[in-house]
Amino acid sequence: MVRRTFFLPCYNDLMDVGDIRFYCERWKAVEEIERQELRAMSPEKHWKQINALARFAIEQGWARNDDEGEMEVFLRWAKLKRSA
Repeated sequence: MVRRTFFLPCYNDLMDVGDIRFYCERWKAVEEIERQELRAMSPEKHWKQINALARFAIEQGWARNDDEGEMEVFLRWAKLKRSA
């Protein structure tokens, strides 16, 4: 059996394939738990989170610049949807 090792910059030690698989599977499990929590969340709480993000963006001075190409994409998708 050949033991392959990989170096990930976020770790000081070398990791073998089993460690990497375990690491990835663990994060997939975390992702599933987060999805379940989001599905269980009330619409009111969703809106509160969205509003908090929007407020944060405004406070930071972030602005959404209008992109003419974006509207073109929306119109193209609408045309495709109508023709389907």
